Amino acid sequence: MERETNPDFDRYKSIAAVSAGIYKDNGSRFLAFAFPVESEEEVKENISQLKREYFDARHHCYAYRIGYNGALWRINDDGEPSSTAGRPIYGQILSNELSDILVVVVRYFGGIKLGVPGLIRAYKSATADAIANASIIEKVAKTPFRIHFGYAQMNNVMKLLKEMQITADRREFGLDCTMDVNIPLSETVKFTEAIEKIEGTKLSDICQKV
Repeated sequence: MERETNPDFDRYKSIAAVSAGIYKDNGSRFLAFAFPVESEEEVKENISQLKREYFDARHHCYAYRIGYNGALWRINDDGEPSSTAGRPIYGQILSNELSDILVVVVRYFGGIKLGVPGLIRAYKSATADAIANASIIEKVAKTPFRIHFGYAQMNNVMKLLKEMQITADRREFGLDCTMDVNIPLSETVKFTEAIEKIEGTKLSDICQKV
C-alpha cells in the first residue's frame, strides 16, 4: 500500500503567496491571479475582492483545489463557453501538482471572438504564467487531535510531544488538562499508539480540514 511504503505521502505542493500572470490575444486581456487558500470561505473572499476591483471586466473565471489529496475542488466558466475557462485553469493546477490554491482569470474582451481553441489557450496560458511567477512550497497534511489528561500524566505527555517534535496549538489547564495538536498523517499511528500507552490519557478528534 502506498501509505505504508511512502513515508512522505502527507507532503504536497502549494504556493507561498499571491502571484499574477497575463495573456493577450486580439485585444482581449486575461489577467490571472493565484491565491494560497485553505478553505472555501477564503475562496469566496478572494473572488469577491477581485470582482469589486475588476468590476468592469466581462468574465471572472476560476478553479480551485484544496486539501493534500485535492478532494475539494471546483471550476467555473462564468459565462464563457462550457469547459473553455475553468477546466483549462484547473488543468494547469493539476499539471503543476498543486493544492490549497485558487486561480482566478479576469478577462477584458477586446471585441474579437477567439473561438473555443483560442479561449482554452488563453485561460491556460494566463494561468501558467501566474503559477510560473509563484513561489512553490511544500506543505505537510496533518490530523488535528485534542489530548485529555490529568496533572499526573503531564510529564509523560510533554515528554512525548518533545520526542516527536510536536508543538501544542492550544493548552488549557483546569480540573483536567487538554492540548490541541496537529500530527502529520505519516506520524498519526505512531502518535496515537504512544498516547494509548500513557494510562489516564485519551484522544479526541477535532473536526478540521487538512
